[in-house]
Amino acid sequence: MSDDLFNSVDALLAAVNTGLPLPTERARLRLAAGLTPAQIAAALRVDSAKVLGWEDGSAVPGPDIAPAYARLLAGLAERFPAPAQPTTTPAPAVPQAFTGPAPVQDAADGLVVPLLDQNPDGSLVMGPAAPCVQCGQPSVYCAQGRPMHLGGFCRPAAPAPEAATAAVTQQPAPVAPAPADQAPVAPAHVAAPAAPTAAAPAPVASVPVRPATTASPAKARPATSRPAARPAAPRPAATAAARWWPAVALDVAEDGGWVLDVPQVPAPAGPKLGDWFAWLGTGLPLRVERAHPAGRGGDGMVCLTAAALKQLGLPAVLPTTEKALTALQAKLAKAAATVGMEISDQIGPSFHVFRRTGSAGGPKTSVRVTVAPWLGQGDGRQQAVSALVAPLATAPDGTKDGPTLTRRYRAFTADLGAAPGATTASTAMLLLDAVRPRVEWTKDETTGEWSSHPREGALPSGDLCVPQAAGARHPLTRELLSRGEAVCEEEDYKWWARELTEQEAGRPWAVAVDVCASYLSVTDSLRLPIGPLERVRNPAWDGGKTAGLWWCDFTTTDIDPLLPHPATFHGQPPTGPGWYATPTVAYMATTYGFDPATITAADLSTHTAPLLKEWTGRVRGGYKRAYADLGLTDGQAPEEFLAAYAVHKDTGTDPVRADALVLAGLYKNIYKGGIGKWSDSARHLDDQTWLEKVAASWSYRPEIRFTIIAAARIAAHRRLRKTLQLTGRAPIAVNVDSYLYATDAPSPLELLPVKDDGTPVPGALRLGIAPGSHKHESSIPLQAVLEAMERREHPSKLVHHYTTDGTPIDQEQPGTDAASTGNDDEEGGN
Repeated sequence: MSDDLFNSVDALLAAVNTGLPLPTERARLRLAAGLTPAQIAAALRVDSAKVLGWEDGSAVPGPDIAPAYARLLAGLAERFPAPAQPTTTPAPAVPQAFTGPAPVQDAADGLVVPLLDQNPDGSLVMGPAAPCVQCGQPSVYCAQGRPMHLGGFCRPAAPAPEAATAAVTQQPAPVAPAPADQAPVAPAHVAAPAAPTAAAPAPVASVPVRPATTASPAKARPATSRPAARPAAPRPAATAAARWWPAVALDVAEDGGWVLDVPQVPAPAGPKLGDWFAWLGTGLPLRVERAHPAGRGGDGMVCLTAAALKQLGLPAVLPTTEKALTALQAKLAKAAATVGMEISDQIGPSFHVFRRTGSAGGPKTSVRVTVAPWLGQGDGRQQAVSALVAPLATAPDGTKDGPTLTRRYRAFTADLGAAPGATTASTAMLLLDAVRPRVEWTKDETTGEWSSHPREGALPSGDLCVPQAAGARHPLTRELLSRGEAVCEEEDYKWWARELTEQEAGRPWAVAVDVCASYLSVTDSLRLPIGPLERVRNPAWDGGKTAGLWWCDFTTTDIDPLLPHPATFHGQPPTGPGWYATPTVAYMATTYGFDPATITAADLSTHTAPLLKEWTGRVRGGYKRAYADLGLTDGQAPEEFLAAYAVHKDTGTDPVRADALVLAGLYKNIYKGGIGKWSDSARHLDDQTWLEKVAASWSYRPEIRFTIIAAARIAAHRRLRKTLQLTGRAPIAVNVDSYLYATDAPSPLELLPVKDDGTPVPGALRLGIAPGSHKHESSIPLQAVLEAMERREHPSKLVHHYTTDGTPIDQEQPGTDAASTGNDDEEGGN
């Protein structure tokens, strides 16, 4: 017993002799600086529980820690002096640990907001509204069990001017000076401070702000070569309380100090590798926020530049030998272990740094690390992990640049609501799961345990294929074909052409137009088969409300002779009955008089819904915003659009246009890859592995792909038919969504049906960047088209051999061979 008493006395003496401020003041200083216990713990190399003990008075720092802790508190006290206490009126009582106000979180300050309490699934703990300990306004969120606003976004009185100045000096924002004829703008994709108001000051905007496309000097972009861009639509507005950044670039200033391209993220405490790992484990405000309340967020990313690599003592080039790579792995793992962190088993251009629950050094955390100079290096597997990130990091001069990557990465996640995956196809599925989660988490109030279950309308897992729509690689398909039975063949148009009429043969030109984002033009409200397909005999036709496959005979249904057949991918009339998706059957019934009563069998979905509505909204929104930055917007006059499209790839030195061009390309490939992913053949896997890992996945649903492609092909045929009815013009050849028309001039303007007031006719051929509109691909001398057809070659092979004004292009140039059709990823260039 005496030993316990002596220990208690020694602890009391130590507390008296430390020279530290009172525990309540320690907590006030930490909160005033916006620091978390985990950040202080990582800096002092202790557990965060000890920091909390020092602040509530239940523990005291040891003699080896006390001097460093005292230095920290003294520095904070200089920057955040205690507020003057009124002498006449006593201040209202507040919890002791929160006597000081939180600082104003301006876009230029370098502070970190407190982290809120989270559930095991990463969602925020919510409870009854209670007064925030910082501003007194009601909040349903908590930090360390005490009411606090989300991300610390409340607006108490501002700190003293000298304190604010010190905070800005601590983390300078690397912002390039604005030209003399241009008003200063906020850094790309960095939040700007909101202007305070007298009644309720506005919180800082949480969504990265895209600099206006007109911000570049006019003299750098001649008006004669590039039409002025219309203002871009804003990125999706997030709640004003959000305070997370998806990515930050870590660079080195000339004086050797750390520089970050997001000033609100604090810098590492020192230049050593251990300091860097300690910084990664402090609970940085880096995270890809959830796109749906039932979804889950993603890890934030830290990108290292070449200068940062050098400062940390890491190689400028990813080691190529197994020995050197193992040595690098061991070096990183050893440094990470000093602060309770771990790294991925494999090191490459992109890897993860994380701390498990209960590990020493701080809370559970996970951060993705991307090394910009290493992108494109390593073996095939290492490169595959970061394949989609590489184009985001590629600057206009071809170098892999860290700030370029994080700037585009922040724009990408703001647009889509999900981080890039390994491929465009996998990213499309990650996005679908982000905006329409398949599972939701619930907490058992008795046990406190969390469990997940499928949400209503979620796509089920397991091999749900029916034989006629199982995909080319599935054994069911091979078995069906071996018996000579029909399979579903809903595909894009392939290589259709017809004889020219006498009037068409007399025209000198053939103009190629291509549909922009044809899949995105139909997926928003398209009803898709979510549930399994079940066989129904002599089904009743419900007007197309039920998604599925129908056994129909269109051989006796007459169609327009100048157009490809709407129900077949080859454009020729079918020779017998076959399996068709709901959009095809509905169009044939409403437009050409097909009798649905003749349908004898169908495989119909047990649940039909517009599955891709939210997904389409995200991708289409990002697609339009990117093209708006390139001067291409909805509602442009045909001549204006043609002029803007002709120079939209001319980015010059404008970083906004360069970013937009890269993002537009990625968004196009994501929606194309996502449609193909529903019928993934995964040739790199053996048959058994493919059946277990791909065919049984929720994302393998060939009937969904068939329905989408059928809807896109039908929408194209509907536009072609309406244009034919209004103008008498029909395409002479079609491949995917590229159409070739005979014209009198090397321009598509004569093909456009317009109203009396000159505006485009809805539902017919029109020029524009919007999904479902068309762009001008090329103009080909008609004689060249006729010669190709005489050689039994499809004329669309000539598309990339001529410019839009009909000038021949050197056919030896890369990418202009006969196999190139101008349609990438089974859809047109846009």
